[in-house]
Amino acid sequence: MLNSNYIQILFGIKDAIVTNIENNADKSLIDIYFELKRDIHKCPNCNELTDSIHDYRIQKIKGPPVGEKFILFHYRKRRYVCPACGKRFYENNSFVPRYHRMSSSLVSYILKELKSTSSRSSVAKRCNISVYTVSRIFDFISHGKLRLPEVISIDEFKGNAETGKYQCIITDPKNRRVLDILPGREAHHLSTYFFSFSKEERDKVKVIVIDMWKPYADMAKAYFKNAIVVIDRFHYVRQVMWAFDRIRREEQHKFSKERRRYFKRSKKLLWARFHNLSEENQQAVEVMLNLSPRLKEAFLLKEKFLEFVDASNFDDAKKKLKDWYLYVSVSDLPEFNYCFATINRWQDSILNSFKVPYTNAYTEGVNNKVKVLKRNAFGLRNFNRLRSRILYMMA
Repeated sequence: MLNSNYIQILFGIKDAIVTNIENNADKSLIDIYFELKRDIHKCPNCNELTDSIHDYRIQKIKGPPVGEKFILFHYRKRRYVCPACGKRFYENNSFVPRYHRMSSSLVSYILKELKSTSSRSSVAKRCNISVYTVSRIFDFISHGKLRLPEVISIDEFKGNAETGKYQCIITDPKNRRVLDILPGREAHHLSTYFFSFSKEERDKVKVIVIDMWKPYADMAKAYFKNAIVVIDRFHYVRQVMWAFDRIRREEQHKFSKERRRYFKRSKKLLWARFHNLSEENQQAVEVMLNLSPRLKEAFLLKEKFLEFVDASNFDDAKKKLKDWYLYVSVSDLPEFNYCFATINRWQDSILNSFKVPYTNAYTEGVNNKVKVLKRNAFGLRNFNRLRSRILYMMA
């Protein structure tokens, strides 16, 4: 009886009386034989109570895997007969729906596995079922449209779905939730989605965090009149880092092979903030900078911009950004002129990042998880299934 109780709990076969357990010849399958206790049932036709048995049949049901072994239940299913009207009907149970050949515990196991980044084929292999069956189970899950929160984060990821190369992800960074996935990042996709919300609901949004993609800013200006637009810090910092790295690569090509190799291997020292380096590494950076005046000037601009990023408040940030503009204007580095124009064009939204504590960090984390899912599944071309999988995985 104790063993039977353990099996009931483990496999979700409530009130089952286990009669036999066999290890299959290939040792990859465990056969569990059980039946339910005889009980009084109500006739579905005339509501008469009866416990008269008409016959039995053996129903094979797939159960959840245990370790490396698959489980096959042999359920001795009892059929009752009503003495009043002659109706024949099967007994009630809680572990397998009518006409199903998979236990409810196996379905729960499949859905739990799909919450991870496992592919459908790997889940199907673990459960000894077809990929089509996994897809059919998952397709029953639906996701309604969530209400817009006070803070919205918008970004794109490379989904390579049937709708295009990039898909758009909308999240709530404050409460760490994925709101929805759009077929693309183009303006018409954004407009169609946000226009479906009422003006009253859109007016409740206070902050929108985006990268430097113009359709995002245009959409925010058109649909969210009460919200401030914030550029994520990572995206404007990398504009400066890209400019600095272009100069680093140009300068190191002027050196001999050995020195060029040294510069390449030491690039992370040049990327790092000078005050965070050890004394030994600071000396190494100073030696490299003394070999190239242009690199030294670019390094100074990079450090000054990072001082701006470290500003404690909006007023301090505004002052330091003006100082950085002055440094760039007197420098003779064309690579930073383009960077200067980009930062200046997005200045208001960049400075807004010092007013609120929100970034795209959570959204980028979700994007990384989506990359893992795509890699495990060797791509997901069906957009609706990709959207459902991401929303279910991050729910």
